[in-house]
Amino acid sequence: MRSMKVSDALSATVLRLRRSRGDAPAGLVAPVRSDRRTKNLTKRLHPGDIAVIDHVDLDRVSAEALVGCGVSAVLNVARSISGRYPNQGPEMIVAAGIPLVDDVDPEVFTRVRDGERLRLDGAVLYRGDEVVARGTLQDPGTVEAAMAEARAGLATQLEAFAANTMAYLQHERDLLLDGVGIPAITTSMEGRHALIVVRGYHYREDIAALRPYIREFRPVIIAVDGGADAVMEAGYRPDIIVGDFDSVSDRALGSGAELVVHAYRDGRAPGLSRLTDLGHTAVVFPATGTSEDVAMMLADGAGAALIVAVGTHATLEEFLDKGRSGMASTFLTRLRVGGKLVDAKGVSRLYRSRISPWALLGLVAACLLTIVVAAYSSPAGQVYLTFLAARWDAFSYWMAGLFT
Repeated sequence: MRSMKVSDALSATVLRLRRSRGDAPAGLVAPVRSDRRTKNLTKRLHPGDIAVIDHVDLDRVSAEALVGCGVSAVLNVARSISGRYPNQGPEMIVAAGIPLVDDVDPEVFTRVRDGERLRLDGAVLYRGDEVVARGTLQDPGTVEAAMAEARAGLATQLEAFAANTMAYLQHERDLLLDGVGIPAITTSMEGRHALIVVRGYHYREDIAALRPYIREFRPVIIAVDGGADAVMEAGYRPDIIVGDFDSVSDRALGSGAELVVHAYRDGRAPGLSRLTDLGHTAVVFPATGTSEDVAMMLADGAGAALIVAVGTHATLEEFLDKGRSGMASTFLTRLRVGGKLVDAKGVSRLYRSRISPWALLGLVAACLLTIVVAAYSSPAGQVYLTFLAARWDAFSYWMAGLFT
């Protein structure tokens, strides 16, 4: 503590010397916005803001959201890579050229007013000459070293993941094997395609690539929490919204979609009170897994012929990136759904291969050429062309009269 005070005094002295020489203080000056929940903070961030978070093992989805908000720097009270498993968020932040400062003083949440313009110089946050908080600046080298250390302990995480999977199977075997507990819904999905949208990995690109598929097959759109806002941003309306409703807007809840509350196994449903206050009715689905798993089991239980997933977890690396024991349910849910489940990227690639834009353009050109040849070679076509030429001459004469 004493060494930190000495360092702060030295920093203040350097600043006074710079100002006495007329030098502008170094660093980045921007509004600072903070929240201990990254998901809530991204709703309030503006381009250029300095984001202050408390997020151990920053995952890829949260990092994508921060980069998408256009933040100028990220200050993390926790360690962005704790070493438990190789999470992908810090690599994405640093690769985007955004300064990442770890182990920031926890008092920063009480010392800084939301939206206050402060200056970040290296790993130190200033208010004028006063040091508000300091941490450890990360760079590609430190992130790479931390990731290498985390990968070394990956075997331990795999063992924990397997244990969690077996525990989930014991608790939810009736639901997984026989579908016991899946509630009845009013939206008909029997024999139809279901499109499940999670605001996760590359969801914007996947939705954009699926536009031709959505236009032709008109699948039942099931949005998971904030995925409802992603669906509406893309110009569609969700048919069903599933989740605990902590990250979905009131506008999406009022879109007319059927609402399914993901509740705990003991029946507690924290999201239900919000819907009641807004005057909405909902179906309750008690389950231990994640909300995206609940959406898949709901579609499967309702008789969907095909389930297309957008933004969901598909690889072991993505399962571990979340760092939650609940991700074990995702693995088992995919085993239950089986061959019905298709990733959005696979659907878009297969669908685009059916008719290419160049082939369609060539077909239109061939049709036009056929019409022109038929018109020139038939008597009726000659008469029609003479009529069109006369009409064109009359139009040209009329246009010339407007300017003479």
